[in-house]
Amino acid sequence: MEIKKIQMEDANNYLNMLLHLDNETKFMMFEPGERPTDINIVKNIIEKSINGDNLILVAKDEENIVGFLSAQKGEYKRIKHTGYIVVGIREKYRGKGIGSKLFSELDTWAIENKITRLELSVICSNTIAKHLYEKNGFKVEGIKKNAMIIDSKYVDEFFMAKIYNS
Repeated sequence: MEIKKIQMEDANNYLNMLLHLDNETKFMMFEPGERPTDINIVKNIIEKSINGDNLILVAKDEENIVGFLSAQKGEYKRIKHTGYIVVGIREKYRGKGIGSKLFSELDTWAIENKITRLELSVICSNTIAKHLYEKNGFKVEGIKKNAMIIDSKYVDEFFMAKIYNS
């Protein structure tokens, strides 16, 4: 399993992985068929990662991207020290240490980029993901009530953060 920063040649493979994730889990933002499939949108996101302040890491199993972690750095002066995290791993690759490897690379990036606060949200019932985040230093800061609608029901999210001592 290779963990690496995304490159432009990964665009189609990355989009394919995201579309598969949308069908495999209800814990991500997009429902099946809802995600934009315009490859130029994906390429624009990758371009901003390569040439900007953001990070997209991908996990590759031989030829296929099977997971990712993205970190969007705060854009404005008052939040430049923060990064918002999104993580997804294909179903058959979960529980194999990929998430921990992605978070290890994230720590390196955060320190190199003077990030002192990483934050994310996770659906309260997603105990496996919550455990991964806690194992990697994230703590629950609060609950966002009725954050999403899944299967016609409101669900709550934990808002979690990891603080680096500066």
